[in-house]
Amino acid sequence: MTAALDMPDEKLMELALAEARLAPETGDVPVGAVVWHNGAVIARRRNEREYSSDPTAHAEILALRDAAAALGHWNLGGATVAVTLEPCPMCAGAMQQARVARVVYGASDPKAGALGSLYNLGADPRLNHEFETRHGVLAQECTALLQQFFQALRTNDSALPN
Repeated sequence: MTAALDMPDEKLMELALAEARLAPETGDVPVGAVVWHNGAVIARRRNEREYSSDPTAHAEILALRDAAAALGHWNLGGATVAVTLEPCPMCAGAMQQARVARVVYGASDPKAGALGSLYNLGADPRLNHEFETRHGVLAQECTALLQQFFQALRTNDSALPN
């Protein structure tokens, strides 16, 4: 995406937000994720649980899979993952297993967040890998997108997913 070795977290989050904005087209919650590695975005995805009928099709999981495929191996050491919503335990665990270096997220998730809200899997010394976490990046924009989506669902019951 850019020749620079580092991309500001806010720019990464803007890319994640662009992905998130596409998710409602398939009835999915607007969450987007991008993976930055060695000076380039190597993966970008959005939630696809409704689209694919797959409970694991969170934006982060899909982006990690694509990033691993792009690199040709599972170890994403040195990578930064930017995601619009605080990762759940499944996604935070996958990031821990993938050995990512950093996770940047926008909106906190008090009901399922695993990088500070309910748990902190990225900084648990009992696990075999820890990673840096930065929260609150473009949090207002990320939160507003989610709130608009759920408000639309509440006002139009026929749009509710099965």
